[in-house]
Amino acid sequence: MKPQYAGLVGDVGGTHARFALVDVEGRIRNPRTFESREYGSLTDIVAEYIQTTAGKRRPPRAVIAVAGPVLDGEIEFTNLDWHVTEGDLLAHFEFEAVKLINDFAAQALACPRLDAGDLRAIGPDLGRGAYDCPVVVLGAGTGFGVAGVARSERGDVAVATEGGHAAFAPTDEIEVELWRRLKARYGRVSIERLLSGQGLFDIYQGLADIEGRPAPLADPPAVMTEGLAGDPLAGAALDRFAGILGSVAGDLALSFGARGGVYVSGGIAPRMADRLAAGPFRARFEDKGRLSDYVRGVPTYLVLHPYPAIVGAARELEQMERL
Repeated sequence: MKPQYAGLVGDVGGTHARFALVDVEGRIRNPRTFESREYGSLTDIVAEYIQTTAGKRRPPRAVIAVAGPVLDGEIEFTNLDWHVTEGDLLAHFEFEAVKLINDFAAQALACPRLDAGDLRAIGPDLGRGAYDCPVVVLGAGTGFGVAGVARSERGDVAVATEGGHAAFAPTDEIEVELWRRLKARYGRVSIERLLSGQGLFDIYQGLADIEGRPAPLADPPAVMTEGLAGDPLAGAALDRFAGILGSVAGDLALSFGARGGVYVSGGIAPRMADRLAAGPFRARFEDKGRLSDYVRGVPTYLVLHPYPAIVGAARELEQMERL
């Protein structure tokens, strides 16, 4: 017998849109991935997924994690020319209830529930952190996302943020020079200007410019591939990226009081997992002056689960059903 579905869950970013169904026992089924820019709207993707996967057994509710700030049930995507509202989705698909949540808020909800096999410690394995303390998740991909979770005996509450658009803080002369070049090109330099796919490429080109070296690689995937294969300049860009990521993660641990743990996700970090573990990430994470002792006790993990925002959206769906 085909399962009855409790709801539809999704994770929609600037590059990919992922959808799945949640059965009545809370299990995630039938995950599929779509290329966001191949569709004119989110509605087109949802319609195709439901038609080809759910058929006549249409899910009654939906929770969709989206890349950007959700304000009053609406989102203007940061990296897509889409405007989506909960009301439009309700009317178009005749759901009983729809909720849009920030994609990193969904990931933050997922992190406390991920199994050990879905995580890799970056630096010392300090356990999963204090149970009653906040958790923060951050990650680079098309952009840079940040969210937290406030924890209590009554449950977890996701705290969505736009922390990726906070200002970038250089920590040495090389990063000052990178900042100057990005400032000349973009104006204000946010964290996302460096910690993203385009940011990795800009770091690569910036290091080449600073050192007076040629930069023959054409795009971020090439920098990743060649850096991991041993290209010196691309490798230096990866190490600089990892170091900046560690600094930002440590700053966020301080900002959130995240003694429950800091989790690194996104599309880029898992591809350079060994380099993160062996490189400057954890040293830069702990380099916080008078507060270094504070952050040394905070565990840092790389999220290996392929669909963490889907897991978080399913958790939010579960909470909707309890209301």
